[in-house]
Amino acid sequence: RAVRCGRCTDAWTELRSIAANRDFLQRTGGGVTLSGGEPLSQPDFVKAIFQGCKAMGIHTTLDTSGFPGHRADDELLAYTDLVLLDIKHMRADVYRTLTGVDLQPTLDFARRLADLGKPVWLRYVLVPGYTDDMSAIGELATFARSLGNVERVEILPYHSMGAWKWEQLGAKYPLTEITEPSSDQVEHARVPFRQAGLTVY
Repeated sequence: RAVRCGRCTDAWTELRSIAANRDFLQRTGGGVTLSGGEPLSQPDFVKAIFQGCKAMGIHTTLDTSGFPGHRADDELLAYTDLVLLDIKHMRADVYRTLTGVDLQPTLDFARRLADLGKPVWLRYVLVPGYTDDMSAIGELATFARSLGNVERVEILPYHSMGAWKWEQLGAKYPLTEITEPSSDQVEHARVPFRQAGLTVY
């Protein structure tokens, strides 16, 4: 079950819904993933949901960019079984261009998770012309290997499925000219992670 934090303010309402599905989640080996937006913009909500899930014996996953990782205190992370960490780029200047924020907080959060031994699935969105620099991908692979807690890496090919949202807002979609990467390009991006000894999809 995925819960989008940006639309939620009442943890108890969500926990009642989760509890109604507890038997199914436990029987199938499922769990609860908090995504967004950015779930750590509401750390108290995340903590309440995860605390309730753990009391019910339900697996918890946090899907985050890592930038607001300082908002996740040790108690919140204690209730977190897995972190899906999205790192857009390994070069600070490019990362700021892509996201508008600094890269360092995300790297600091990644290292903190490593120190805690918290399992991480690293996610990297492959956008032709933006995040397909193989040298930078190699740097990310080296960083991921150094952490020691990255269980898998997922290369996510860019798609334009969200363009309609921009159209509904009457705004120009900024990536109109970007094409989706080919299967060969995606496979090429996986190579540095495999060379680093990481499991990659």
